[in-house]
This record gives sequence, C-alpha cells and structure tokens, in this order.
Amino acid sequence: MPQEAIRRVSIVTGGALGIGGATSRRLAARGDLVVLNDIDPAAAADTRAAIEAAGGACETVIGDIVADEVVEAVTAAALRLGDGRIDVLVNNVGDFRPASRDFLHSTPEQWARLHELNLLHVFKVTHRVLPHMISHGAGVIVNNSTVEAFRGIPGHAVYSAYNAGVSAFTKSLAVDVGRHGVRVNAIAPDLADSQQTPAAAMLRDNDPSKVETWVPLGRFGHVDEYAKVIEFLTTDAASYVTGHTIPVDGGTLAASGWYLRSNRKGFTNFPRET
Repeated sequence: MPQEAIRRVSIVTGGALGIGGATSRRLAARGDLVVLNDIDPAAAADTRAAIEAAGGACETVIGDIVADEVVEAVTAAALRLGDGRIDVLVNNVGDFRPASRDFLHSTPEQWARLHELNLLHVFKVTHRVLPHMISHGAGVIVNNSTVEAFRGIPGHAVYSAYNAGVSAFTKSLAVDVGRHGVRVNAIAPDLADSQQTPAAAMLRDNDPSKVETWVPLGRFGHVDEYAKVIEFLTTDAASYVTGHTIPVDGGTLAASGWYLRSNRKGFTNFPRET
C-alpha cells in the first residue's frame, strides 16, 4: 500500500497560532495530513505555508468552530483526506475572553460565548468525529483544558467552570469509548508565551526576574512544549494512557495559587510582590 494511503489524518481546531499552531506543525512534521481550522484566515494561510514548505500536508478550513457548518466542513475535509478515516482530533480552541472584572459584573451573553468557546464546541466536534473513530476501532482525542480548572482564578469563574467541564468530559468519555479503541486525554496549560497570552502581558508591571519565585521551572512555557505533550498523547508511546488531564505548567499547579495583594487592590499569582 502506498505510504500516502496510510498517513494519519489529524484535525486541529484553532490550529494557526500559539499552542494550536505548534501542534499543527508538529503533527504535520511527523507525516500527518493536518486539517487546520482557524477563525483567522491570514494566520491559517501562514501556518499552512510553513507546513508545506517543510514538506508536510495541510488543508485549512476557515471559520468559528462553534458554528455547526464549520464543524461539518472540518469533518468533511478530514473524511475526504482520510478516505473515511479520522485518526486524531485536537480540540484546542478556548479563551478566557470575553472577560469581566468579576462574576458580579459578568453578563449572560458573556457566559454563553465562553460556553461556546471552551466547552460546547468540544462536544460538537467530538460528537461529529467520534463515530468514524469507533467504526475504525481506533482514534485519539486530545482536549485543551487549563490549570485554572483545578484551582480558583479570580475574575474568571465562568471560564474556570467550563474548563473543569472539559476535564470531566475527558475523563468520562474515555471510560465510554475505551472499549472501541479510542483514547481521550487533555492537557492543562499555564503560562504559555503565545499570541493569546504573551509573557509581557502576563508580567505587566512585575519584575521579570521574579518569575523564578512564581514558576518552579523559572520561566514561561514555549508553545512547542505544550505541543510536544499533545503529540505524545497521540502516539503509541501513550497507548495505555486515557482519561487524564496532564498539567503542562512548569510546576505552577503544584506550587502556587492566587493571592490578594497587600494593598487589597486585586490579586496576584506572584508569591512575592515588589
């Protein structure tokens, strides 16, 4: 059988920039046919061009993954490339925005959008793709949660709740579908230096040298470090791993939380202030 016919077909939502972009490039580099969904046409085109320049294969589907027609287009593209087979689904899309000062100042419209961005689309895409994995007796799903699903985060209670749902969904779905040869895991990032969460914005007015008091590994994470864990979870090296959310956070979940500032003006996740 020609090598092209047995290449894995992988979907990456939000696959143009940040963790998603690094994941798209990494999966393509190992030989996967990548279906890259993103809402940003220019960023998607740039990532596709980089993948193809490196000898990989990528098809882009532009649109907001919360929309049913985009879910359908992404799935159709993957099925066409895989001749009815989908091997990997990376539900990467998620955002803490639209944000509010705190829960009391949030609105039902914000809750609805955060629900779409962080949880509902995971259900939609997985529900559409899963039957094809089951029919072939194999498949891997990796969801993107957050460390904030496992600790309190001031001002983002709704975002935290929906991501806790992602991790709970990951665990329960893994139990449901393991007998069909499908594995389901998630990662829980923190401190990814990306376009969505640049290190400069996270630091704001704090002294960069104090990062080592905040993060056990002493630095922010590079997007490829998160993508490496996603890639690992989709390989045979993780063939007996399912139902877990793996923190990829430099140790912050183990070591730290959020603290009321000494002047009582907001919170900090730096253990020591200037």
